[in-house]
Amino acid sequence: MPLLEVENLTTEFRSRGAVVHAVRGVSFHVERGETLGVVGESGSGKSVTALSIMGLVPSPPGRVTGGSVRLDGKDLLAATPRELQGIRGARMAMVFQDPFTCLNPTMTLGAQIEEPILLHTGASRAEARSQALALLQSVRIPSPHLRYRQYPHEISGGQRQRVMIAMAFACRSQLLIADEPTTALDVTVQAQILALMAELRRETNTGILLITHDMGVVAESCDRVLVMYAGRIVESGSVSQVLGAPKHPYTQGLLAAIPDVAETRRRLASIPGQPPDLAALPPGCPFAPRCPSVMPQICTAREPGPAEPLPGQHVRCYLYGEGA
Repeated sequence: MPLLEVENLTTEFRSRGAVVHAVRGVSFHVERGETLGVVGESGSGKSVTALSIMGLVPSPPGRVTGGSVRLDGKDLLAATPRELQGIRGARMAMVFQDPFTCLNPTMTLGAQIEEPILLHTGASRAEARSQALALLQSVRIPSPHLRYRQYPHEISGGQRQRVMIAMAFACRSQLLIADEPTTALDVTVQAQILALMAELRRETNTGILLITHDMGVVAESCDRVLVMYAGRIVESGSVSQVLGAPKHPYTQGLLAAIPDVAETRRRLASIPGQPPDLAALPPGCPFAPRCPSVMPQICTAREPGPAEPLPGQHVRCYLYGEGA
């Protein structure tokens, strides 16, 4: 049984009479000890998918309207708020995109790491303090006894991200969702954070759902990858399949836009146009207005279903399905 099973997940936001279809029928799974990458442009539904899994979609205006999310067989969408409170932090945890806004500015770093330990494990304060210091040391925070007494504004962005990771692993969660954990960090700190997550994954056999814009991070850290566009998964497969032989024109466009350090004269490639308005999706394939391989009579009529051009590699595109 997979650690995490997401089936036909659908999440909507209602505002001023409009319905924003943020996540539309998303299905995937995460195995124990596996890192699954999720990529796509801003607004493609990556973070909303993560918040839906965690039960953190702000309601109103948002709500999960369909599908199922199972963690080790437990249906999270059917869980009560009290049950979710017991699961979050203990069995699944999340590293948010901006640690500065997610850490409590009125609490010391040590107190914030201790909080899930005290809440979920029944440890004494002395035991929680000892574990918090050990966690600060495990995430390579220098002078952990000093940092333990400091506040978020007194440390750097990279150290704040490490503290968030320490909090996420405080109860040795089975599932870690990392939403852009290396955003706004320099490349040296990025490499350290990714290496740290990989080390903790090996030690705890944790499954990781890694959301990122960086294809280099996916290539280095992930086992499989999902490509999202307009609230749907448009391509999925192993990292070697999706990055080495992408099938969907959107995936091909994302990879073509990566700068080549060996090529100094070529103009950077880009995907023309803008992502669609999720409150007014066009008929047919949402990527059709931007697609260089569009077949107007087919692609604009109705949205393509999933196809499997190679074993394990799935794509939503008429180039490989019924329109091929």
